[in-house]
Amino acid sequence: MRRFPANLQNLLLIGLGFPVIGLNLWVLSQFFRYFEHLVTVLTIAALIAFLLNYPVKILERVHFRRVPAIVCVLLITLTLLTILGVTVVPNAIDQTTELVKQIPQWILASNDNINAWEEWGKSKGFPIDFNVLRTQINAKIDTQLQIIGSQAVGLAVGTVSGVVDTLSIIVLSVYMLIYGDRLWLGIVALLPERIGIPLSESLRLNFQNFFISQLLLGTFMASILTPIFFVLQVPFGLSFAIFIGAAELIPFIGASLGIGLVTIVIMLKNFALGISVLIASIIIQQIKDNLLAPKLMGEFIGLNPISILICLLTGGQIAGLLGVIVSVPLVGTIKGTIDRVRQPSHSNLSQPEFAGEAVDSE
Repeated sequence: MRRFPANLQNLLLIGLGFPVIGLNLWVLSQFFRYFEHLVTVLTIAALIAFLLNYPVKILERVHFRRVPAIVCVLLITLTLLTILGVTVVPNAIDQTTELVKQIPQWILASNDNINAWEEWGKSKGFPIDFNVLRTQINAKIDTQLQIIGSQAVGLAVGTVSGVVDTLSIIVLSVYMLIYGDRLWLGIVALLPERIGIPLSESLRLNFQNFFISQLLLGTFMASILTPIFFVLQVPFGLSFAIFIGAAELIPFIGASLGIGLVTIVIMLKNFALGISVLIASIIIQQIKDNLLAPKLMGEFIGLNPISILICLLTGGQIAGLLGVIVSVPLVGTIKGTIDRVRQPSHSNLSQPEFAGEAVDSE
């Protein structure tokens, strides 16, 4: 039987492989759009269970049984959330609400800044004309006012839905902590051992370590920038600092996007203050990227920066913001699994785990 040359075989595999991958991605995007709400709730609950499992495992190492360890972690988490809910959250909500109301005024005030730049350019002999930019800004004002009005109408419905989703996520997270290992072991049992065990190890390594690192880095950014913005007398500084910290959850480009958006918004109010915020934020970001991030994250994902950007774009196209957040650790899990399967020593890996070891309910 005649065989095709190796180069031709590779071309056939690539030519047939890309359409199949594209079709699978399209089917996945359609599936997510149909079950978007369910998938979002389940994914958030699973991520919370992953994160809470880390301190649970620490307590288990000091001879706690699993169920008491879960109860202790939940009580500590509830206490911390209560403290934040009493101190930081109300101020952040008040500032964010007031900021949304004032953004149209800031955009309107930016017309004065544009006029000042235009006059400066004319005085220096530069034919600067910002009429197009001014028209776009005025259009943004009308759009923003309409958005605020529509949000006010749907606030009550959104609040009720948000409360129901939050309670559902909390309940699901607790059940995943207690029974998630059984579910995961049942799924892994359907796979060959040479794939199931590396998959479990790679999943835990990428998702748990990745999100714990991102949360710590985001907390660092928000905690350091809050007093800096207070010293700089940045209006709504707490909300801006929290926004930059939360943007850290988006891997690779999150902090830069957060800093850029905050800088642009502040520049609408005060151009010089916006530059000061940009400089201060970049300095803190460099400290985070060069001193903290290498120690926390290391190289456990092992993806090329271009691959990370492609993952972010693909995840955003399929599942929006949630897809952007989980795309990198998901692809890292796939890559890690393939690498471990190829290693001769993969058979010596430990037993798989999802939310911990078997439940000790005695």
